[in-house]
Amino acid sequence: MSIERGRQALRLQAPAEIPHTQYLSNVSYMSHVTGLPEDHPNLGLEACRRLDYDLIWTTDGPDLKGRLTDLGVHYWGDHRPERDTRHCPFATAEEVLAFNAVAEYGLPDPVEQTRRYNESYHRVQAGDWSFAVYPGGIYRTIVSFLIAAFGWERWLEAAGADPPRFEEVVESFFQVSRAYYEAWARTDIEAFICHDDMVWAQGAFMHPKWYRRNVFPHYRELWRPLRERGIKVLFCSDGNFTEFVDDLAEAGADGFIFEPITDLNYVVKHYGQTHVIVGNADCRILMFGTDDDIRAEVRRCLDLGRDCPGYFFAVGNHLPDNIPVERVALCLDTYFALRGR
Repeated sequence: MSIERGRQALRLQAPAEIPHTQYLSNVSYMSHVTGLPEDHPNLGLEACRRLDYDLIWTTDGPDLKGRLTDLGVHYWGDHRPERDTRHCPFATAEEVLAFNAVAEYGLPDPVEQTRRYNESYHRVQAGDWSFAVYPGGIYRTIVSFLIAAFGWERWLEAAGADPPRFEEVVESFFQVSRAYYEAWARTDIEAFICHDDMVWAQGAFMHPKWYRRNVFPHYRELWRPLRERGIKVLFCSDGNFTEFVDDLAEAGADGFIFEPITDLNYVVKHYGQTHVIVGNADCRILMFGTDDDIRAEVRRCLDLGRDCPGYFFAVGNHLPDNIPVERVALCLDTYFALRGR
């Protein structure tokens, strides 16, 4: 049963078949695998069920009322119309340096927030998504929260203009995040995804010392109440965070979810027996490689993860609409053929 494989992997118990999750928005493939029309309201749910997911990637807001920057959205496919919605409500670095996230966004009522999270979790985990582990999670943590508030330009200007004052701004975002993390820690979830896009494809965009002063100590405090309850904390970021894997482990991450540009070899070598690992096949190979290349990419990940008791296979950088259906099918068919230990 999928949920049992997922639970075993989260507990580092090496299920007989390597479990998986995917980040799937390829509507044509979902229609292909389910037989449902592309506009069916339950298309995503049924695709996850048919594909035997063991873990669902999901996070919560937090849901904020206050100033936020819209960076715009680009879709890789023709199923959703595009429009330019970019907007930043902050005109100067000084406006950023004067910002306080607690004053702007407020803090949730702890009892009500816990109740809402726990009721939602039980409804979903016992309902339509009962076939796989359904975790709690927060999407905007520290770095992603700053990006969502200020956008890149104002943030980097403010961080360079007055580093001590900007640290105070970061602290206020931590205070907001902590309220939501503590609410999740009081629920009955088995696992939690901390999402924070803290690096670019090239790696860190701030000096590593900045992360070690302003990010990882906050992670440790955010994760502490979850870990005290025995909830597995899985850290997730886009980009290349290989240089920070050790910092994340030291801060208390129980697992890592990452794209192909974070080094799976390094993670397996140093944390393969002690941590959950999710990833890291490359969708660019599905898009541009040969059939043999696709099979080899799946085999690479499975061969590295096979002896890791908490490994989940996933295409680490998404399965978007523009990948041909037959290529997605070849990838996942190869996984199913080779996932036995």
